[in-house]
Amino acid sequence: MKRFVYKNDAKTLKKALSYIGRYKFFLPISILLSIICVGLNLYSPMLIGEAIDGMIGVGEVDVNRMISLLSVCGLIVLINGFIQWIMGIINNAVAQKISRDVREEAFRKIQTLPLSYIDKTAHGDIVNRIVNDTDRFSEGLFLGFTQVFSGILTIIGTLIFMLYINWAIAVVVVILTPISILVAGFIGKRTFKMFKERSENEAESASHINEIFSGAKVVYAFGREDECYSDFDQISTKLEKSSLKAIFFSSLVNPTTRFVNSIVYAAVALSGGLFVLSGMPLLGVGLLTIGEFTVLLSYTNQYTKPFNEISGIVTEFQNALASAARIFELIEERSESAEGENALKLNSCKGEITLSNVDFSYDKERELIKDLNLNVKPGQRIAIVGPTGCGKTTLITLLMRFYEVDKGDISIDGNSIVNISRSSLRASFGMVLQDTWIMRGSVRDNIAFGKPTATDEEIISAAKASHAHSFIKRLKNGYDTVIGEGGEELSEGQKQLISIARVMLVSPPMLILDEATSSIDTRTEMKIQEAFESMMKGRTSFIVAHRLSTVREADIILVMKDGHIVETGTHSQLLDKGGFYTELYNSQFAH
Repeated sequence: MKRFVYKNDAKTLKKALSYIGRYKFFLPISILLSIICVGLNLYSPMLIGEAIDGMIGVGEVDVNRMISLLSVCGLIVLINGFIQWIMGIINNAVAQKISRDVREEAFRKIQTLPLSYIDKTAHGDIVNRIVNDTDRFSEGLFLGFTQVFSGILTIIGTLIFMLYINWAIAVVVVILTPISILVAGFIGKRTFKMFKERSENEAESASHINEIFSGAKVVYAFGREDECYSDFDQISTKLEKSSLKAIFFSSLVNPTTRFVNSIVYAAVALSGGLFVLSGMPLLGVGLLTIGEFTVLLSYTNQYTKPFNEISGIVTEFQNALASAARIFELIEERSESAEGENALKLNSCKGEITLSNVDFSYDKERELIKDLNLNVKPGQRIAIVGPTGCGKTTLITLLMRFYEVDKGDISIDGNSIVNISRSSLRASFGMVLQDTWIMRGSVRDNIAFGKPTATDEEIISAAKASHAHSFIKRLKNGYDTVIGEGGEELSEGQKQLISIARVMLVSPPMLILDEATSSIDTRTEMKIQEAFESMMKGRTSFIVAHRLSTVREADIILVMKDGHIVETGTHSQLLDKGGFYTELYNSQFAH
């Protein structure tokens, strides 16, 4: 798959315009309304000029004609205002639709990203791209696009009318105008990188806030409030400097173009005044009346105004492109390797698992798992023990295909997991992890997360089996109690019980218990172990544990060290060997 690298605004703009193109129905309407608005704005000065020419000289004022012309002008203003209101509704609606499309595409991308990307990328950075960068992109780009279009129409229209009234003065305007364009373009190109740097610093700030907020208890417990504030102050200072730099340089555009446009206006006033005062044709140009001179001055304002607006848009436009570049980088990240059209679906899994010569490491320069071989028969209970960092949890992530093996193969029921659809593979495993995840919602929703169609009877049955029912009934609203993000209202043990109930409800053919009872008191743990005993009957089960008391009844215990299985056997067989397992066991129970 071709991967986009958004290092310049041209590639970003091309990609961004593809989103605007999705709303081809609204775009022509917006363009048509812009044309009407510009046409009405150009027509008004002609009427005013005609009214002025109609009241020069004593006793030569045609009052009725003036009233008629000014009435038409007033009507034009009302119509113009109404059209601009409709345009605003359409443009903002399209901008929000684009924002929604980009957010949804980015969120869908997250669901397909390999776990390695999620692990290595700051979560605050991802959130900042989806929320803040998306808003800046959609609003700044589309609204800026419509304003630029209207501005270009105004420039072309006023220039045509000025050429018609007095080509010599129009030439003066055309000669001086490019100066403001060059200035705006010169500054605008250099602000793209500045705004992108600001967005990156914003993401770093959001990541730090998220990190400290999620670990607030640890921060307070170790008294690290001042150090955390100091770190944030450094990040905030970087953000301040990058923001000031971007805003300072982008802000130069507007006053510079205003200065140039003021020169243009002064040149028109001077040259037009000379034409009027001369009272005769000059340079082959006809006489210039006061009314026409007034129209020219009005057109000059209208002609230069878009340059001021566009120069202001340049700032937002570059900001939008910088934000778009960041969100597109996320959207164009490589997804997990594609599955074949004929990917196998595990509808009835027996649970025979084979690992053949498996190599894997997170960092390719540091070896972790090397030449790992394992054969698990259906229904066996496999315990995986070993010191921290030996590869226990890594083995589980490989079984779930969260990471791809570097070498070798893993098969289930004789089928390589590479040929099995990820959804059916992962649905065949029920996982209870040490790090519990609780979403914002009711207790019922959390238990039924893996089986949304579950009945109340099934949910309560699973809660009773996991010994969660008793504490749930004591909650304010029982199963309808709404839990906040992360389940802060619950103890770690209660959250783990809900996680266990979640798996028991689904009742998958294979189980993975990664320190599943680490946060539960000993008495409850004994009850949970009884529930697990019943649940694991006939199911291939993997039990990752540090506490060796929880693995004594396993059919096979795999003892891992430095990414290798160094010993295998039952609890009694391993103790009889007097090897590494015996060392681990004695370190916990021999006193």
